Amino acid sequence: QVQLVESGGGLVQAGGSPRLSCAASGSIFSINTMGWYRQTPGKQRELVARITSGGSTNSSDSVKGRFTISRDNAKNTVNLQMNNLKPEDTAVYYCAAHITTATFVGRHYWGQGTQVTVSS
Repeated sequence: QVQLVESGGGLVQAGGSPRLSCAASGSIFSINTMGWYRQTPGKQRELVARITSGGSTNSSDSVKGRFTISRDNAKNTVNLQMNNLKPEDTAVYYCAAHITTATFVGRHYWGQGTQVTVSS
C-alpha cells in the first residue's frame, strides 16, 4: 500500500514564497516521475511541474521562473518551492508519482491535495 502525504500551503499573501512537500511511503520498489498538479473549481487538473528520478524537470509556462521542483530519492520526497505567488496560483495542489511496488509497475498515485490560497 502506497501513500503520498502533502504538507505546506495554506493562506499566503501575493508575492509570498511557500514550500510544498510530499512524502511517499509504503512498500515501494522504485519511484520514477514525481510531480505537482493543481486544480481550481470547474477546471481540469493541470500539471505544475514534474521531475524524473534522474533529476530532469519540466514545468508549465505559467510557473516557469517562479516555481522550482526538487526531490530527494533517498527519502522518497518531492518539494515545490513557490516564489512570487500570484492570486491566479490559488488552487488545490496535488502530489503525484509513478511508483513500482511488488504488485504494480509504474502505477500512478495521487496525494490528497493541499489548498493554496493567495490573497492580493
